[in-house]
Amino acid sequence: MSTSVARAKNLGVSARKARLVADLIRGKKVSEARDLLHFTRKSSAPMIRKVLESAVANAENAAAENNERIDTDEMVVSTIRVDEARTVKRYQPRARGRAMPLRHRSSHVELVISVK
Repeated sequence: MSTSVARAKNLGVSARKARLVADLIRGKKVSEARDLLHFTRKSSAPMIRKVLESAVANAENAAAENNERIDTDEMVVSTIRVDEARTVKRYQPRARGRAMPLRHRSSHVELVISVK
C-alpha cells in the first residue's frame, strides 16, 4: 500500500477553524475531497486544498521514480491532522487606559493519502 505525505506549517488560521474543514475530507477519495474543498466557504479551505494537491504531486513523483502508474483520483485521504502552531501575542488599547490581549493563532497541517 503506497502512501504520500504533505505538510504545511504555520498556516495563518487557528487549528480549531482548520479542523472543521479537515473533518469534511477525512476518509474521502481525493477527487471528492478536491470538490469539497473547492466549494467550501471557509478561510482554511484553500490552504488545506494546497496541502492536498502537494500530497497528490508527491505521490505522482514517487510513482514516476519507480516507473509505476497510479490513479491519484482513486487514492483516499487516510489521515489529516491539524495541530496548533505558534501564537503571536499582542495587546490592543481599550477604554480607561486598559489593554486587551490579542492572540494570533496559527496551525500545522499534515495530510496522508494512500491507495486502498
